[in-house]
Amino acid sequence: MAFARIRAYTRRACALLLALLCCALPALAEECAEESLEEIIPPQWEVPDYVAWLLEIAGEEVGYREGDHGYSKYGEWSGDPYAQWCAEFLCWCVDQTDQRHDTELLEKVYPLYSGSNTGRSWFISQGRYVVRNGYLAEWGYQWLKGTEAYLRTGDYIPQPGDWVFFTWTDTQDTDHVAMVEYCTRDAEGNVTVHVIEGNNPVAVQRNTYPLTYTRILGYGTVHDVADWTMRYGNGGEKVRQLQEKLTTLGYLTAQDIDGGFGILTSNAVKAFQADMGLKDTGIATMETQLLLSKAATDAIRDDPTNWIVQDEE
Repeated sequence: MAFARIRAYTRRACALLLALLCCALPALAEECAEESLEEIIPPQWEVPDYVAWLLEIAGEEVGYREGDHGYSKYGEWSGDPYAQWCAEFLCWCVDQTDQRHDTELLEKVYPLYSGSNTGRSWFISQGRYVVRNGYLAEWGYQWLKGTEAYLRTGDYIPQPGDWVFFTWTDTQDTDHVAMVEYCTRDAEGNVTVHVIEGNNPVAVQRNTYPLTYTRILGYGTVHDVADWTMRYGNGGEKVRQLQEKLTTLGYLTAQDIDGGFGILTSNAVKAFQADMGLKDTGIATMETQLLLSKAATDAIRDDPTNWIVQDEE
């Protein structure tokens, strides 16, 4: 009798388990189907070989965990074994890429740093930074190259090798940095950024963030993909490019090209704006820069000294 009861209980348990599985399988199938609808977004710009090498090296580090008291080999490499090490991890990966592949990326394509805001400031000075919401503090609004509309949240899809800067407070200081592997889009059009990051919270891990995540400040980019408003007091590669165009058109001289937006550059922008029938504010807005770029390109094209003469055979 005891064995009969056990067999009966067993049959009931199996039946219950089977019923639960039948109920759960459709939901699991639906969840898997939803996940399979996520597609990888092809990069908009060519992915350089060095980015592929860099991502491979970063991927090899996934799973590394810090030691006692926050020790990490990345911190030790940068000079402080017990520092918070998200930036140190990325810089270490860049250095490893340079060593293994005889490249020269560190301090040229990517920054070498450990302090808050330093990495973001470096990318801005290089002219390769995109703000998530399209407004760069102390400068002005941004727009993607090849467009004539100001950048809005979600317009820029980060590319492999870009660095993502985060803030965890309302100060807008950079508190964390990660590197983009790729991005995906689901059936509803939502974009997810896939990254490799260190110090999360004690290890190197892969992670994902929504493109619209408000804690993302912006992206240090591999390519020069955006332009932005410039004004008195700004400095860096973008200002240098502006000065070169003003020099092409005769508003500045070659000696004035120094990457600093001072009074000479401001006056040159005002003069160009007046000639174009714009309000002469001295602020290089999108409209001003688009007109300036076209005028400089036309001037170079129409200058006979730039023409190539081919002898007839």
